[in-house]
Amino acid sequence: MDRFQAAPGVSVELAMGDITELEADAIVNAANSYLEHGGGVAGAIVRKGGREIQEESREWVRRHGPVPVGGVAVTGAGRLKARYVIHAVGPRCGSEPIEKIGEAVENAVAKADELGLKSVALPAISTGIFGCPYREAARLTAEAVKRVAPRLRNVRRIIVCLYGEEAYGTYAEVFRQIFGTG
Repeated sequence: MDRFQAAPGVSVELAMGDITELEADAIVNAANSYLEHGGGVAGAIVRKGGREIQEESREWVRRHGPVPVGGVAVTGAGRLKARYVIHAVGPRCGSEPIEKIGEAVENAVAKADELGLKSVALPAISTGIFGCPYREAARLTAEAVKRVAPRLRNVRRIIVCLYGEEAYGTYAEVFRQIFGTG
């Protein structure tokens, strides 16, 4: 695990593994605009947390409409260790601006802070079926964390949970460049 200082009193950590197993007040789901959680991180969250996450998500979309790219929605976390799931909609690379990754990250962390949470765990948004390259996604994620961290009142720990060695290695290299050595 690599750890960095994002702002005074706010750490950012890189972890490798299953985001659904992390100890965090909220976990961020890499979602689509309709909050249909079929595969990838979203599918794993529903499998482990329970169908109520999917049902709450559908109710959210019925009430508010689709979540825009870069936007977030919040549901309970079912049987997960977390209290909330923050569904962040990242861009589909090749058809939507990749910069929206940063917007999704910033909005997710800000929402965790607004909820009064101390910790939030994020996946590598848009790097799965949405096809964004790790290096660019890592840069946009790190820059977003660096922008939002000084404004946080509650969140003290931001965890970026990566699946696999290639993702972890790339994110660690980029985060060292942006935050300095861990």
